[in-house]
Amino acid sequence: MKEQKATKAKELNHVIIRFAGDSGDGMQLTGSQFADTSAMLGNDISTFPDYPAEIRAPQGSTYGVSGFQVHIGHQEVRTPGDDSDIDVLVAMNPAALIKNISSITPGRTIIVDTDSFSRKNIEKAGYTSNPLEDGSLENYRLIEAPITSLTKEAIKHIGLDNKTMDRSKNMFALGMVFWMFTRPLDHTINYIETKFKHLPQVVEANVKTLKTGYNYALTLELLPTPYTILPAKMNKGTYRIIMGNQATAWGFIAAAQKTKLSLFLGSYPITPASDILHELTKHQGLGVTTFQAEDEIAGIGAAIGASFAGNLAITTTSGPGLALKAEAIGLALMTELPLVVVNVQRGGPSTGLPTKTEQSDLLQSMFGRNGDSPVIVVAASTSANSYDWAYEASRLALEHMTPVILLSDGYIANGSEPWKLRRLADMPDIKPNFVDLNEKDWLPYKRDEKTLVRKWAIPGMKGMEHRIGGLEKQEDTGNVSYLPKNHEKMVKIRAEKIQRVANYIPLQEIEGAQEGELLVVGWGGTYGSIHTALKEINQEEEKIGFIHFNYINPMPKNIKEIFSKFKKIIVCELNLGQMTILLRDRFPSQDFMKFNKIQGQPFNIKELVNKFNQILGTN
Repeated sequence: MKEQKATKAKELNHVIIRFAGDSGDGMQLTGSQFADTSAMLGNDISTFPDYPAEIRAPQGSTYGVSGFQVHIGHQEVRTPGDDSDIDVLVAMNPAALIKNISSITPGRTIIVDTDSFSRKNIEKAGYTSNPLEDGSLENYRLIEAPITSLTKEAIKHIGLDNKTMDRSKNMFALGMVFWMFTRPLDHTINYIETKFKHLPQVVEANVKTLKTGYNYALTLELLPTPYTILPAKMNKGTYRIIMGNQATAWGFIAAAQKTKLSLFLGSYPITPASDILHELTKHQGLGVTTFQAEDEIAGIGAAIGASFAGNLAITTTSGPGLALKAEAIGLALMTELPLVVVNVQRGGPSTGLPTKTEQSDLLQSMFGRNGDSPVIVVAASTSANSYDWAYEASRLALEHMTPVILLSDGYIANGSEPWKLRRLADMPDIKPNFVDLNEKDWLPYKRDEKTLVRKWAIPGMKGMEHRIGGLEKQEDTGNVSYLPKNHEKMVKIRAEKIQRVANYIPLQEIEGAQEGELLVVGWGGTYGSIHTALKEINQEEEKIGFIHFNYINPMPKNIKEIFSKFKKIIVCELNLGQMTILLRDRFPSQDFMKFNKIQGQPFNIKELVNKFNQILGTN
C-alpha cells in the first residue's frame, strides 16, 4: 500500500470521462464535483450533462439513463470531447453500459458496479447475456467493483435506511476516479458538509463512502499507476466554473446594475431554459424581480408591462414557448419597447427532444411573427460567453428600443467551463434611450435621425403621457392610423431601424486563414466543435478560414467582403440548413455548401475534420 502511494503519477494532456447511471444515481453531481475539483487544480474544462427526457423512467431501463461527460486538459479545451472518444466510462448499471459502450474504444477503461448486474437488470437493459461474463468486454480495461455492497458495508453503522445508503454509492465511484487522476478530496468534502450541514448522518455517510472508494481504487491491481493532468496555461485572473444558463442570468444582472435599472423576468418554466429563472430568483437583493407565470403568454405579457414601466425586462423560453410568445413579440415591436427574449433551443418540433440540443429555431426567430416584423437576433456561442451575450442583448434592446431574441441551446446552457470574473466597471457602457424631461415639442414616436430610435418615456414622467398599443401608428405622434401610405412608411421605418443597428456592432473577425480555399461558417453553440476541428487539421498552408456568427440580424457589415476572399464556403449547423437559407437570400451570387446534423447531439470533432478534409481533397 505504501509502495503504491509513492508511485509517481503519469502525466496526460487531457482526459474525457463519462459518468452514467439511473437518474437517481447522482451522476450529474458526481461529474460536476470531478469538474469543479479539476478546475481548482487549474485544468481547462468543458462539461456536457445528458439528461433523460422521462421524469420517472423505470429504474434500470435505458430510457432513464443519465450521463455527465467532463473533459479536462493541460491545454485548451473547447468541447466536452467527441461522443466516440471516451477515455473512462463509469457505468452504474447494465442500461448505462449498453447505452454508452459505443462511445468508448477498446483498450480504454470501464468501471462497473457489479452489484447492479442482476439477471433482471441485464434483461431490462436489452442484453441477452451478462456482458461481464460473455467476453464482449475482454478488449477493454474492465474494472469490476461491488460498489453498492461496499458502500453499504462502509456506512452500515450510521443507521441509515437502505434507500439512503444506496444514494451514497455515487460518492464511492467518484472516490475511485479521484484516485485514478490524483484529485484531492477536500473540495468535495467541503461541498458535502455545506450542502447537508443540517443532516449530519448524510454528511458522515457520503464522506465515508468517498474515502472508501478512493482507498479501494488505491489497492486495485488493475490500477497500478494513477494519472494526473497538469494545470492549463490561462490568462491571469480569477476563474470559476459556470454553466451557460447561470452565465446568462448573471449577464442580465450585470446589465441592470450597469444601467441602474430594475431587472424583471416574466417566465414560464420549460426545459432547458428553467435554470435562468431559478438563478435569477436567488438575487432579489440586487433588484431582481422574477414572476413565474401561468403560461408563456402571461410571462411575456408581464415582461412587456415591466418594460413600459421602465425596467430591463426579459422573458425566457425554449422553441415551443417561443411560438406561443410570437404575438406578444410583435406587440413589443409595434410599441417599440425594449425587451430581451431568451430562446434556449432544443430538439423539435413539438415536444421533440426536450433534453437534447438543436439549432432549429433560427428561422422561427427571424420570421415567426405575423406581418413584417424584424427584430434583432443574436446568439451566444459558449457557456462562458453567454454572460457577454446576455449583456449585449440588453444593450441592444435598451439603446435601440426594440425586442431582441437571444439564442442559446441545450448544449451550452447545461454545459459548463471556466469563466473569468470581470469588474462591472470594465463592462461596456449601456445608455438607455430615456426621454429628456426638458425636451420641448416632444412626440412619442419622433425618431433620432441616425438610428431611427424613439425615446423611452415611462409612466410618471409629467407631460410625457402618450398612446401605446398594437394598432398601427401615425408617424411621430403615435396616434392610431389606418392610412395605407402611413402603414407602408412605418413598416419600412421599423425594418430600416433594425438594419441600422449594423452601424453599432463590430465587424466580423476571421479565425485562421484570412483568404484561401475554404471558409467554414458556424453560429451559436457549434463554436467549440468547429474551432477544435480546425485546430486538428494541418494548417501549415493556411487554406481554411472560420467565421462564427453571434450577430445574426443584422449581420456585421463586412460579411460580403469576407465571402469574396474564399473559393468555397461551407455552413455547419445543427438543423437542416436554416442559416444557409438566410445566407443564400442575403448573398444570392455566392455558392454555399452545407453540413448538417439533427441527432440531438453536438458535432463530433472527427466528423467535422473528415468533412473539411474531403472538401480540400486531403482525405
